[in-house]
Amino acid sequence: MINKLTMFIILGLLTIGIVFISGCVQEAPAQPNESITPAPATSLATPEQTAQTQITIQPPELPKGTPDPDIIVDIYIPDKAWTGTTLFADLHKSDRPRIIEVNMKGEIVWEYRIPENLKQYTNPGFDTERLPNNNILFVLPRKGVYEVNRNGTIVWSYLDSKVSHDADRLPNGNTIMVWGGGDKPDEPQVKEVNPGGKIVWTWYAKDHFYTAPYKDIFNEGWTHTNAVTRLSNGNTLISLRNFGFVAEVDPQGSVVNTYGKGIFVDQHDPEIQTNGNILATSFDPPMVVEIDTKTNEIVWKHSIPRYSEPGKDIWPVRDADRLPNGNTLITGATKLVEVTKDGETVWQLSLKNINFDTPEKSTTLGFYKAERINP
Repeated sequence: MINKLTMFIILGLLTIGIVFISGCVQEAPAQPNESITPAPATSLATPEQTAQTQITIQPPELPKGTPDPDIIVDIYIPDKAWTGTTLFADLHKSDRPRIIEVNMKGEIVWEYRIPENLKQYTNPGFDTERLPNNNILFVLPRKGVYEVNRNGTIVWSYLDSKVSHDADRLPNGNTIMVWGGGDKPDEPQVKEVNPGGKIVWTWYAKDHFYTAPYKDIFNEGWTHTNAVTRLSNGNTLISLRNFGFVAEVDPQGSVVNTYGKGIFVDQHDPEIQTNGNILATSFDPPMVVEIDTKTNEIVWKHSIPRYSEPGKDIWPVRDADRLPNGNTLITGATKLVEVTKDGETVWQLSLKNINFDTPEKSTTLGFYKAERINP
């Protein structure tokens, strides 16, 4: 006979055993025909495996635009060109000066038409540039400098009849600009103004170059200064077109160096490169040159062909920008051209059926400067 205490003990042991067996069944491994989700792998791929992994980078999707009957992109090699939009002033219709931004197909994605009361102020040097806030800064020669937002509203302006060719917004919010559209020796060739329009810095070429052989030069102005750049060292790079060189001046205005003597002819838009060289265009013969600022030697050159057929002459060439992939974007009167380091044309925007049959039309109409905007 089993007494009650023994029975109680046996029943308790049986209960514990059932619970134990049930837990083991729940945690048993899944059978081959069961669906399971594998845990994330924690091991790192070997270098050999990583090297074999194919990574596909999709090209940026650019905005679609509206075709213009006067503009065509007749060369475009996508895998060699630097993809982005291109911003430039367009004067090929004198009664409709405008600033446009086009995609790689040449379609217009943004347009700003100069107001009726201002459209006479386009020469010399209808300069445009995109600002970090996505607004557009532009020069209306002999009228002033303007900033317009993407809705076409003028949000800032500095009115001055002695402004032309080039203006830059500086990191401190000031704006630096040049005067070369008929400048005289007693006039400042460079001015810097603060956001309130107060002049905070000026530079006079006469303080340094009013001697032979420069004193008696006059060709559309004494110096015809056409570009200015504030350098990272605080100095300022100034293009004295009629003198055939670029001057670097310190904050006190003293000339610390000159570049391009004997190389430049009516140079335009000299820009300092990351390697310290200067990239600029030269009028005659038309070409883009990069010079070593230490040796004053040409280290890269791209000649621009001149055509005998009216309307197809890219001359004059007045702007060249080095793109992040090493290509160079060149602006001529009738064409915007992107070339590789080896001189291959990989993108070209052209005016269609536009006949600039005189040198005067070529220099006053068409394109002046262009800027490739990264997507």
